[in-house]
Amino acid sequence: MRHRANGFRLPLLSSRPPTPFRMRLLLLSNSTNPGQAYLDHAVDWLRHFLGEGVRRVLFVPFAGVTISFDDYAGRVRERLEPLGYAVESLHAVTCDLGEAVTKAEAVLVGGGNSFHLLDFVYRHHLLDPLRARVADGMPYVGWSAGSNLACPTIRTTNDMPIVEPPTLDALGLIPFQINPHYTDAHPPGHQGETRAQRLLEFVAVNPTLPVAGLPEGTALRVEGARIEKLGPHPVRLFAHGEEPREVAERDLSFLLSA
Repeated sequence: MRHRANGFRLPLLSSRPPTPFRMRLLLLSNSTNPGQAYLDHAVDWLRHFLGEGVRRVLFVPFAGVTISFDDYAGRVRERLEPLGYAVESLHAVTCDLGEAVTKAEAVLVGGGNSFHLLDFVYRHHLLDPLRARVADGMPYVGWSAGSNLACPTIRTTNDMPIVEPPTLDALGLIPFQINPHYTDAHPPGHQGETRAQRLLEFVAVNPTLPVAGLPEGTALRVEGARIEKLGPHPVRLFAHGEEPREVAERDLSFLLSA
């Protein structure tokens, strides 16, 4: 039996817990838009999402591979501190990392390689503290790999598995998958599958997990049982037994329905 919302058929996800009422997520496709500086397109989204109550954010740099964690944290600090947010990087805290998450006002998880990120999160036993704090209302911001981490699994990432985490299961903060940097470009002469074909393969063998393809410049803001699309581009939705379709509406709350 399936539920149809906004014309989009969703599989029942009875085995997954409902989204906590207090959950607050800002999930971005990317950190840099063409012709703009780092996180420029997301500045207003971040301000509105974090609000007046957050003054210190905990940055998770573990998706960085060819950039050092120090340099990655410095890039984020350079962008956010002029906005009034003090940035502490999780790799540099002196206390237990799980304790740092537990005490954080907000967590920002940067992009890079999703496998590298998830491997670090497992090795430092951070999944449970992150889940608990987000369920308690702590704001969670992720871009690219950081958005993948919020999904049930990272299996709809675009990244190469340069390391092997214990499992591909992620935080499961939302009951659907995200594909960041979504594009269905197919260069002339290229004989490989398009992104759409790969995501259709995913929903074919994972019928309980719809996928939202987020074009660059797009984000999802989750406030409890509501999801709002941010940015000018439609989201492309994939589900088992359905043709992919583009959704331009701002209200995508039906993705949380089961």
